[in-house]
Amino acid sequence: MIAIIKYNAGNVQSVQYALQRIGATAVVTDDFDIIRKADKVIFPGVGHAQSAMQYLREKGLDQLLLSLQQPVLGICLGLQLMCKHSEEGNTDCLGIFDTDVKLFSSAELKVPQIGWNNIYSYKSVLFNGLSEQAFMYTVHSYYAALCNETVAMTDYIVPFSAALQKDNFYAVQFHPEKSGTAGETILKNFIQIP
Repeated sequence: MIAIIKYNAGNVQSVQYALQRIGATAVVTDDFDIIRKADKVIFPGVGHAQSAMQYLREKGLDQLLLSLQQPVLGICLGLQLMCKHSEEGNTDCLGIFDTDVKLFSSAELKVPQIGWNNIYSYKSVLFNGLSEQAFMYTVHSYYAALCNETVAMTDYIVPFSAALQKDNFYAVQFHPEKSGTAGETILKNFIQIP
């Protein structure tokens, strides 16, 4: 069973529908026991880092996330909250990944970045069977800086982490649930991780 963590950040339904399309069953929940017993956990999110972290702390979901032993996949804001610190609201985050989240700054290019962007330099089972330079759908104003845990890269204004991985924690900045077949491949690879 796959648990999608329910907290005050949007986008959980589209992730659930994407999993249904590939034949996987998922439950959207904030129940600690269900999350602990799940085979896989997905931590999606669209929203503001500061209010999302505040909600996670108030509910104790921050400590629960850090204690999980099964594969966990952060998506978009989920990835950012798994980093050390976000410039969005000057927020201390979960600290799973040893990198900070920064605001894009550009006079020439639009922020937020909205649309399709290619990813490259794959170093994770998440990308098995995916052609190099695959295109993924993104919507974000903040990015995770490159670090030792970067397992895929992309560029917009600067090169940054398209995906991160450490131990049983995986995370992607883009939205696999909105990225067609390439995104479905990543979700399938995640649910097949032992």
